[in-house]
Amino acid sequence: MSSHGTPIPMQSSKCGPLVGQAHVPGDKSISHRSLIFGAMAVGETRISGLLEGEDVLDTAKAMRAFGAQVIDHGHGNWSVHGVGVGGFREPDDVIDCGNSGTGVRLIMGCMATTDMTVTFTGDASLRSRPMARVTDPISLFGATSYGRARGRLPMTIVGAKNPVPVEYATPVPSAQVKSAVLLAGLNAPGQTIVIEKEFTRDHTERMLVGFGAEVVTEHLETGTKITLTGQPELKPQDIVVPRDPSSAAFPVCAALITEGSDVLVPNIGLNPTRAGLFQTLQDMGADLTFENMREEGGEPVADLRAKYSPDMRGIEVPAERAASMIDEYPVLSVVASFAEGQTHMPGVKELRVKESDRIDAMAQGLRACGVTVDEGDDWWTVHGKRGGAAKGGATVESRLDHRIAMSFMVLGMGTAAPVSVDDGGPIATSFPIFEPLMNGLGAKVERT
Repeated sequence: MSSHGTPIPMQSSKCGPLVGQAHVPGDKSISHRSLIFGAMAVGETRISGLLEGEDVLDTAKAMRAFGAQVIDHGHGNWSVHGVGVGGFREPDDVIDCGNSGTGVRLIMGCMATTDMTVTFTGDASLRSRPMARVTDPISLFGATSYGRARGRLPMTIVGAKNPVPVEYATPVPSAQVKSAVLLAGLNAPGQTIVIEKEFTRDHTERMLVGFGAEVVTEHLETGTKITLTGQPELKPQDIVVPRDPSSAAFPVCAALITEGSDVLVPNIGLNPTRAGLFQTLQDMGADLTFENMREEGGEPVADLRAKYSPDMRGIEVPAERAASMIDEYPVLSVVASFAEGQTHMPGVKELRVKESDRIDAMAQGLRACGVTVDEGDDWWTVHGKRGGAAKGGATVESRLDHRIAMSFMVLGMGTAAPVSVDDGGPIATSFPIFEPLMNGLGAKVERT
């Protein structure tokens, strides 16, 4: 069942060339952070190009509940009148973050060092996801948490009355965990330090600097050390949200496997901590080109052109690249089924605890469509062949996971028989215009 309604079965059928421009939504990670940092600044932050998917809208509601004035001016233009670091008021009701792991973990961080009590919940998928990875480090600041078994939502957090700065080494590569600790550190005195063995997406660090915080990043032989000086006054910003590379992955990958396709995706954010998929596709022999390279709002941006690529080959995806493309492995596995030979993807255990167990969800669905897939705890291998190993003809469980649903819609564009998902409703959490955008390029995606 969709997170906000009844199931929406969907089907994708083999189509002709995909041609045209794909104006994908704004970057989800930056959209969440724009609202949260704007709420913690003093004054008015103006945002254009905000992703208006359910996940981000739930974060907007949460910021209102904490006392910020959040206004939708239409067409992706929003403003946030912030209350300052430490200025959040205690919400009157439970904070429902819907399907968003990013939203709930970042919000937990930014309230953890303010003296208040907040209860968080979400949909069935979010209530099954581990929160201890955030509640453990925020407890070092002095916050306490009360949740269900294995650290699951619903969960009540009592913020620290007298927070102290911390030094924390992240046990898993996670930008959400890193960001939660840094956000908690904003309202703690002194310096809060996060140490990562593997460098993860750095939108939080970049944006905090833009808002006037003192953040120093050091790349050491043993990892990355990020030092934040607490209790700054964040200054409001004008933010232009780049297009989301994770959303761009779907029209790009669809073009690569659909004969005769030529698709241009304008204004894609190419932060190096997010662009691992595109490098991997090029390593596989995909016809991808970057045009009009530039920088906007401190983030590298380009127009990305993808053309049908019948001669792709399977590769060993470097494990160290996983953090930069963790959300794109599901659709990469679809492309891998059209590449000659084996594509091996190691170092991806984080996929087991996303909106669903994405390794299992994709493996089961691909197998149902005729693809051979091997898997372990933190790796999987797709056995592909030129022209496509998948035959289609199956109905796959989306498991309340937007990326699973969209990945199988992409698969159906290149298989002899249609591919269906039991529920495409979760797609609205990150890519609410997925159907009209893909069909406008020439796809055959329909609700059944």
